[in-house]
Amino acid sequence: MTATRITHVSVKANDLEESARFYEEIFGMVRVPTARFPEPVVWLAIGGQQLHLFQIEGNDPTERHHFGVDVDDFDAVYARAKERGALDPGTWGPVFRRHPLGWVQLYLRDPAGNLVEVNWPDASTLSPEVQAQLEPLERTVPQDGEAATATLYHGS
Repeated sequence: MTATRITHVSVKANDLEESARFYEEIFGMVRVPTARFPEPVVWLAIGGQQLHLFQIEGNDPTERHHFGVDVDDFDAVYARAKERGALDPGTWGPVFRRHPLGWVQLYLRDPAGNLVEVNWPDASTLSPEVQAQLEPLERTVPQDGEAATATLYHGS
């Protein structure tokens, strides 16, 4: 099993609109549909990858700064992360989340404590064990309107 690409990097913004305009005006990034989460978020496209801006209270965003990667065998990554005790069940909620479009997020921590999001485009292709653990994102935050069309897979 190997990582195949970085899907996104996620960083804190003190003011989402101000930060989004900065990246739009300086780098020509384009806003894309954004899934809803408990915290305010804006997604910006950079070719086939994305920059995710999130707004949370407090001055220490490092607990939630992360990068997302695609892999060629999600089930194998899950098994290895579970064996190593690397799964992160608390930072963003459940270990696994499924968007209404079917893409999946899995959260883990590296040995230094950095948060890594592992992405997969189609929940229906995962093992029954993993599928049984998927938490629908809309159970936490409704995914209607533009949020229902949000995807990590623009231009890929």
